[in-house]
Amino acid sequence: MVQATTVAPRRSLFLLEGRAIPELFGFAASLPTLTALAPRGDGQPVLVLPGLTTSDRSTIALRRFLKTKGYPTYGWKMGLNLGPRPGVEEGLIRLVEDLHEKYERKVSLVGWSLGGIYARQLGKLMPQKVRQVISLGSPFGGSPKATNAWRVYEMASGQSADHGHHHMGGAISAPPPVPTTAIYSKTDGICAWQNCIEQKSDIAENIEVTGSHCGLGHHPAAVYAIADRLAQPEDDWSHFKRDGLLRVIFPRPAYPSS
Repeated sequence: MVQATTVAPRRSLFLLEGRAIPELFGFAASLPTLTALAPRGDGQPVLVLPGLTTSDRSTIALRRFLKTKGYPTYGWKMGLNLGPRPGVEEGLIRLVEDLHEKYERKVSLVGWSLGGIYARQLGKLMPQKVRQVISLGSPFGGSPKATNAWRVYEMASGQSADHGHHHMGGAISAPPPVPTTAIYSKTDGICAWQNCIEQKSDIAENIEVTGSHCGLGHHPAAVYAIADRLAQPEDDWSHFKRDGLLRVIFPRPAYPSS
């Protein structure tokens, strides 16, 4: 497990979160290249979950891109993500069940920040209906207060940040029993990156990108990694390969010490 020895990102990184705006312009500029290089999918349904205090509007760019790659892609359709308030967990379970029934296939889950924690918990609760989980800057390990957003979480949700393990799926730090990818940035200004990485296993991996927390959902490298992961064969998932130019774009990923 990730050791709870980290603290929230320093103020200088937090102030750099404004990078999310130029990162969005960078995503738009890179669309022709991303479209040409990112692999197409096999038609699996994809559910994209937004971060704390954001809505499906924050994931429009990512969802539109994934649709061009052959994925029927959906937002969560529950307005602002204000934490696990009454009805949220039941609504998430129903969403996965409905998509699984509609397409008669397992559902891939992509979650940004708090949305990634939801995705991981759904993967533990419904592994027979979840194909894989991809999290973006999601602080599922270490201290829940090693972020610059824990007070916002408590005000929005009305719950203590220390009680996350009381929700669906059990302990947040435990890995899902399905293929899992944690995408993170060491220059994240909101969440301590050390708490956003997974222990490596045959079905779990980390992918590092360089960017802001608030821009991860439209960061060109993160979007490419998401498309690459979603294109993995359902019964033949393998770790992300940093071959050729990708070694320059993607740093060697970190893993927590045992």
